[in-house]
Amino acid sequence: MASDGLRLYYRKYPGDPQRTAAFCLPGLTRNSRDFEELAPHISSSARRIVVTPDLRGRGRSASDPEWRNYRPEIYVRDALSVLDKAGLSRVIVIGTSLGGIVAMLLASLYRARTAGLILNDIGPVLDVTGMVRIASSAGTARAVSSWAEAAADARAANVQVYPDFSAADWMTFAHRVYRQEAPDRIIRDVDSNVGRAVRESVGVPTDAVPDFWSAFDSLSGLPILCLRGELSDLLSSATVARMVERHPGMRSIEIPRRGHAPTLDESDSRAAIDAFIERL
Repeated sequence: MASDGLRLYYRKYPGDPQRTAAFCLPGLTRNSRDFEELAPHISSSARRIVVTPDLRGRGRSASDPEWRNYRPEIYVRDALSVLDKAGLSRVIVIGTSLGGIVAMLLASLYRARTAGLILNDIGPVLDVTGMVRIASSAGTARAVSSWAEAAADARAANVQVYPDFSAADWMTFAHRVYRQEAPDRIIRDVDSNVGRAVRESVGVPTDAVPDFWSAFDSLSGLPILCLRGELSDLLSSATVARMVERHPGMRSIEIPRRGHAPTLDESDSRAAIDAFIERL
């Protein structure tokens, strides 16, 4: 339950309570199913408790009747509610895209609760091209009547992000981002007002993208791993270089043949995450 009474859903995977848990935050229009392979891997191989929430308006969490509440400050508050409910006092936060922004803000405001950050294709500043693409399309996907259609639509919208995906990969992707609403109706598993909120906040088209350098700069001394998709249009290699300059201890890796954002199921992603978590 969120602090304002909204119902929040999360999955909790078992692990050693003496080890620092992992807390996985998904992207703008995504949900906890994005971590359906990574979470059990961390749970079993690293013996860590893993919690993967659905942000409000996504997955099994309730939609917010006030669309203006779909913003990072509220998501930080929701993250704290989930951590408290799950009984986790200190975590390694893994954040994809928007989830990474929430992770940076959470660590900046509640440093004692954060043992480390893994930022998946996100940084303190966003490239305009990717921001406009994402904001323009968020919450606008059409309903379809079959999973084959859902996979085809997912491929059409994201083939530049995952150029080497197989047909099976696209079906897995579709099942992560769509849900069956009725026997002949399959829809994106996100409140369409999430898209409205981001478009209202930044404007489309725009070059007035958010800047989170102040939050990032406050994280001196905190272990950070940043993964960047080689083909990303949201996180540039120049931004990653600036992040390393301002946070010399940050580790970074580029994931080949991935745009925004890596699935974290890639072997390179998995190896980097495993090595990072093992230190904490």
